[in-house]
Amino acid sequence: MTEELLAELRKITPEEEGILAGRTEIEKELYMSAGRDTVEAARLLEAGRLIQVRPNTRFVHFPAHTHNYIEVIYMCSGSTHHVINGDDVILKEGELLFLNQKAVQEIYPAGEEDVAVNFIILPEFFDYSLKMMEEEKNLLRDFVIDCLKGENESALYLHFRVADILPVQNLLENLIWSIWHRQPNRRSINQATMGLLFLQLMNCTDRLRTGTKSAGQETMIAVLRYVEEHYRDGELSELAGLLHYDLYWLSREIKRITGKNYTELVQEKRLNQAVYLLEHTAMSVMEIGMSVGYDNISYFHRIFQKRYGMTPRKYRISRRN
Repeated sequence: MTEELLAELRKITPEEEGILAGRTEIEKELYMSAGRDTVEAARLLEAGRLIQVRPNTRFVHFPAHTHNYIEVIYMCSGSTHHVINGDDVILKEGELLFLNQKAVQEIYPAGEEDVAVNFIILPEFFDYSLKMMEEEKNLLRDFVIDCLKGENESALYLHFRVADILPVQNLLENLIWSIWHRQPNRRSINQATMGLLFLQLMNCTDRLRTGTKSAGQETMIAVLRYVEEHYRDGELSELAGLLHYDLYWLSREIKRITGKNYTELVQEKRLNQAVYLLEHTAMSVMEIGMSVGYDNISYFHRIFQKRYGMTPRKYRISRRN
């Protein structure tokens, strides 16, 4: 991050001045209603805005709380210690932490050089960003976005260890700079930047740790990543070997968490990819069927028609019309 922007974010805030002068607690009235432990977007966002950034409050313990918005924390320098639903999370420089509305967060005191930026984001801000990612259906992306928006009941936070991924760092700095300096046309710019950030993070799921109410979410990310990369010819037995799991246990775990078996996940990915190719390429139906993993083209026609109610050729014509 540029030193100029970091210097702005490092400045002691009025709240922090009070803490350094002897105040031992956060100013709760800045964050939440009396008697509540939910940080409210209305107290941190200007009317009509969907996203805001503010430096994380240092020098004091922030007691356990939830949010009625999605919070994203980016560690600009130093580190911070969080406890999220009992999990200790050390956020290091360059790392990114997403918290959904159901996560219970506690933050230990940070030092002067431990500079973090909190993004306060209403869920509707992500609508445009998600549209940027809908060209090609992605099971892993859908899983992560459900976690982020609180629609996946088990995952509470997403911790991306992406300090050495330059495109991610550049996009985050651009996003902070644009919001901090109130750049003209910033809503469109910020939403597009967030979409690009998501696209980059989808390439970094091997650096992702999830916080869960139940076991199995990180295993499921590994499964979905394998399906995304090997849907043409991957085998469940190979995946079990790579993850060092018993084949039958992994099969049951996939069904338990997703409600689908491995074959159904692969078939969903293949058909999603076939639809993308039908809409965006001039490849023949036979070429498309073979490219997504179906050597038996009659079978490809049959399962495609079962899902979409028409043949691949009719689907292509209907979409063009």
